[in-house]
Amino acid sequence: MSDWDFLHDMHNDGYSPEQIADAAACGYNPWEWEPVQEKELSALHPHEDPELVMIFESLVENARSYYELTGRYLQIWGELGELYAEIKYGIKRHKPHTRGSDGKLGNDFVEIKTISPEKDGGQVQVKRAGNFNKLLVIKINERFEFDGRFIERKQLSKGEGAYARVSWSALPLTKQAPKP
Repeated sequence: MSDWDFLHDMHNDGYSPEQIADAAACGYNPWEWEPVQEKELSALHPHEDPELVMIFESLVENARSYYELTGRYLQIWGELGELYAEIKYGIKRHKPHTRGSDGKLGNDFVEIKTISPEKDGGQVQVKRAGNFNKLLVIKINERFEFDGRFIERKQLSKGEGAYARVSWSALPLTKQAPKP
């Protein structure tokens, strides 16, 4: 198998042309990554806080209404992404301004990055110096729908810069959340 045969496999597995082009541009095979094990995942964290869910839904509705009225997005993407991660995946967030990671999931420190509908290219960058084991990328689309994908820190691209870049389309699908 050549280094590029994975692109044909991606096509056969139903990946979009955009995802295939992004993988070709990056030059790596997403199947070489070690995603969070699917068998260890749960659909929804059983300890979600109903009051937090109501606040999250209200914030999303207010952001949507504001956009419909003004044509501008409220710049609350990071907080919405972190709230979604807390509700959907059961991540226990650190106190505000804690350095190194955004929260914990079981024994793992998790860094959360959010891709807003405004971001072209669907990429995030994360500090290599951060104290995290897993990166959770949350994508919010123009209809204010949320999706999340995990990647192990060790699977981030190697480099010498202060930041690692991660492309949404190259991340392995995460259907459910890792159990703490």
